[in-house]
Amino acid sequence: MYSLLRIVKFAFQDVIRNISLSLMTILILVLMLFSINTLIVIRILTDEATKLVKEQIDVSIFFGYQATDEDIQEVRGYIAQFPEVVSSEYFTREQVLEQFRAEHADNPDIIASVDELGENPLGSTLVVKTREPRDYQKIIDALRVPEYENIIEAKTFGDTEAAIGRIDTITTQVGRFTVALTITVALTILFAAIAFLIILNTIRVSIYTQRTEISIKKLVGATNWFVRGPYLVEALVFSSVSVAITSGLLYFGFRFLDPYVTVVFERPGILTGYFLSNILFLLVIQFGAVLILTTLSTLLAMRRYLRV
Repeated sequence: MYSLLRIVKFAFQDVIRNISLSLMTILILVLMLFSINTLIVIRILTDEATKLVKEQIDVSIFFGYQATDEDIQEVRGYIAQFPEVVSSEYFTREQVLEQFRAEHADNPDIIASVDELGENPLGSTLVVKTREPRDYQKIIDALRVPEYENIIEAKTFGDTEAAIGRIDTITTQVGRFTVALTITVALTILFAAIAFLIILNTIRVSIYTQRTEISIKKLVGATNWFVRGPYLVEALVFSSVSVAITSGLLYFGFRFLDPYVTVVFERPGILTGYFLSNILFLLVIQFGAVLILTTLSTLLAMRRYLRV
């Protein structure tokens, strides 16, 4: 235990002695971690955008006011047989009229026109959701049969079909950030390479400046691992500090970005919520990756420049 404490002491002395190189190493590691987390943010926003689009689209099947309850139930049962259908919500004629009045409450002329009719001119509505946007076309095509021509207002499908096509295209393309991902991956590799070289140089400089001390340690009986120990502890220090700094900056960065993301996705705390709910996993993975990089750099530097 006493030897371990001395190794830790020597490690911190080396870090302070080469403070400029130590700070540069930590900075490069932080930039590398930021690049990795940029990929994570892109993935979060892509998944959220896809989810939002899928939640907001549906097919509304409008029945004619002359459609009977038996006709409507037949269509509902037919739709429910499709494995692509996730849910279907039925609105009666009275509910549709109430929704119509609520949507046009600020237009008294439209409300007055409906009241003058003396009866409900609107038919029932069936709102269908499928697993994927591309599945809506299958539902639409399935309902284009002669049996339902007098029940369903076909014109609504014509209007909806074009919208579904556009939304399906958006949903397909939203996850393709090829350029952004390529640049981010390239930056991550670049920062990792720079960090590797800087750590290599940091350990080399440290070994050179302490060559006399190392010789004295060996003369008084220090083992090889006692000499190597401080440099491995330095790698651990670099990894811990860089991950801690990155995590803190990410948390406050996500807190800053969340209001702007909320405006787009209409959901509060998307980035912060993901970070806090997965913080342990993110810390372990990123700390492990950085520790492997710093340890390999340190071991290579010791092998090349430390003769013990």
